[in-house]
Amino acid sequence: MKHVSLFLVLLFSFSPFIYAAPQGDGIVLDGTSGFTVKDFRLDGTSFSVSAWVKLKTPEDSQIFASLGAPGKDWTLYTYSGKVRMLVENAPKENNAPGDSYSFAPAPLPKAEQWTHYLGTYNGKTVKVYLDGRHQESKPLPSKRDGFSLPLYIGTGPEQGRCLNGAIDEVNIWKRAVSDEEAAKVFKGETVQDGLVYSLNSKTANTAAVYKPVPAERAVRTVELLNLKDDGYRGIWYMNQPSADEYVYKYSGGLGTYPANHYPFAVYAPEVNKTFFCYGGTEKETEKTLLHEVSYFDHKTGTVPRPTIILDKKTDDAHDNPVMNIDKDGYIWVFSTSHGTGRPSFVHKSKKPYDVSEFERINAVKMQDGKELPLDNFSYLQIYYLTGKGFVAAFTTYDKRVLNDPTAISARTLVSMSSPDGVKWSEWRAHAGIEFGHYQSTGTYKNEKVGSAFNYHPNDKANGRLGLNWRTNLYYIETKDAGKTWQNVQGETLAMPLREIENKALVHDYDSKRLNVYVFDVNFDAEGKPIIAYLTSKGYESGPKNDPRQWYTAYWTGKQWEINPITDSDNNYDFGSIYVEDNNVWRIIGTDGKGPQEYNTGGEVSMWVSKDSGMTWVKERQLTQNSELNHCYPRRPVNAHPDFYAIWATGHGRKKSESTLYFCNKKGDVFELPRLMDGETAKPALVK
Repeated sequence: MKHVSLFLVLLFSFSPFIYAAPQGDGIVLDGTSGFTVKDFRLDGTSFSVSAWVKLKTPEDSQIFASLGAPGKDWTLYTYSGKVRMLVENAPKENNAPGDSYSFAPAPLPKAEQWTHYLGTYNGKTVKVYLDGRHQESKPLPSKRDGFSLPLYIGTGPEQGRCLNGAIDEVNIWKRAVSDEEAAKVFKGETVQDGLVYSLNSKTANTAAVYKPVPAERAVRTVELLNLKDDGYRGIWYMNQPSADEYVYKYSGGLGTYPANHYPFAVYAPEVNKTFFCYGGTEKETEKTLLHEVSYFDHKTGTVPRPTIILDKKTDDAHDNPVMNIDKDGYIWVFSTSHGTGRPSFVHKSKKPYDVSEFERINAVKMQDGKELPLDNFSYLQIYYLTGKGFVAAFTTYDKRVLNDPTAISARTLVSMSSPDGVKWSEWRAHAGIEFGHYQSTGTYKNEKVGSAFNYHPNDKANGRLGLNWRTNLYYIETKDAGKTWQNVQGETLAMPLREIENKALVHDYDSKRLNVYVFDVNFDAEGKPIIAYLTSKGYESGPKNDPRQWYTAYWTGKQWEINPITDSDNNYDFGSIYVEDNNVWRIIGTDGKGPQEYNTGGEVSMWVSKDSGMTWVKERQLTQNSELNHCYPRRPVNAHPDFYAIWATGHGRKKSESTLYFCNKKGDVFELPRLMDGETAKPALVK
């Protein structure tokens, strides 16, 4: 009997519902607001933060507590199928943000169930606890004087990610608590030493309620600049520090990133110029993303000073612009956003074929029969089809477009259209399988838009959850500006696609546990699609996920024919595919190994196939003996032989200058000037 009693005591002592969890509703939040403490100061290097949370939708990214914006200083939050305790590295010179961070992950909570999380940092190691038990640790040696940005509870600054559910008993200490103390906090015992902040359901009514700035208000805070820059400097960007010799999942000069943005350049035969845009940066600190646009004059062989349209108020290259040209020669620049935290914009040149001055377009979309601001879109691919107007394929983080409350798709593929660039149609979802997708698209003449995409599996059994896992290859196309979509056989599909096995499937890589990264989509002379992509065994940089094999998937009219091209050493290597006269296919890409081996990009090569992708021959090595990796060579719309691809350089393992380059069809490479003395300059031939 004594043994039974002891067992019950031990069992109940570990039950948060009896001994520790909030007994009431907690602080209820609806996913639109939270709390802020603007004068909060956390001195020193070490700290701890804990909270009880009860989430309605744990799979959505949500903030428990954050000092500053996510990815800066520190954040305890859900992201990509895990709860993360994330800490940024020490700030650099002049109080600039650090260029790396590390995080320790823990399992997500169950929906509608109180769960306790605690994160610590002692200046050397990031740790995270779930219900009082240590889960994981990650090294991050760093010395800093303190953290002084605003403290956010249940939300973040202009970032969305508001907590949807309830939170309670938020505590912050100015030291790293021990394993024993973490267990005590979970069981409801007070750990007073070093405690500097607390928020609970009893004190919440005295705390400052914070509502993130809505996109339509944030639009007014980003000024239209229309300034001339004095040279061409690309943005350097990194994503997901890896705490190994490769430093990041991907990184480098990403002014023409990502693969899912298109186009960055358009040739206009009416004026014999190739217009292009890119993610630039200012020369003093090179820490903010400028949306810039310019052109190459084929008659004179010169470029003017680029025009800065705006400062995007971030260094995130996912916010890079894309562009196109309408039937009257007006240049349209679309400023994308990475998720819902920052606003998107539409700009139009004031004069045809002129980049000297742009106006901001108050674009609207239709939603539920009403006109609403078109102020947020991600991963945009924008086309102008004569007689049809604009057609856009892109990504939304608002899964409500799927009309399914059980949907878990974090990235849903959608399309929209507009006759004039001002008034846009309803968003039409065309894929929301499991956790969502990345897509790349292309056009065939003025007839259709084709989309190739992968999907993010919800494979808990094998630990494949969230954006780092992307598999399978799908293809669909539309001939009516996205109103309907067909598979390659011409069968109209019921949209949106929600099942893994469906009639758009090109190849099953899921069963092989291979990741798929789509580069580009193009068409042969008869309109049959060609998809260029690579596969790898995992998401991390380094040799363990080799081989990273490049392929083309080509629809012969009867079947998908898949053939290898070459291989490379990073998942975020990239190639553009061209279809030329006499069925010559050409790829300009960053295959092989670059100066920063196993990091994004490398040296640029030119590959050619004359048998519909059956065999490939390297025709020319465009760059060699470079100091920095070359990244993301992009194919212009209607590419002119003298301006055939544009890209940027950057160091793969540390922040660096980023220079812009382009090449001609023969493979000659030209460097755009980082600093200009006059109003125009001739790009330098790289020898």
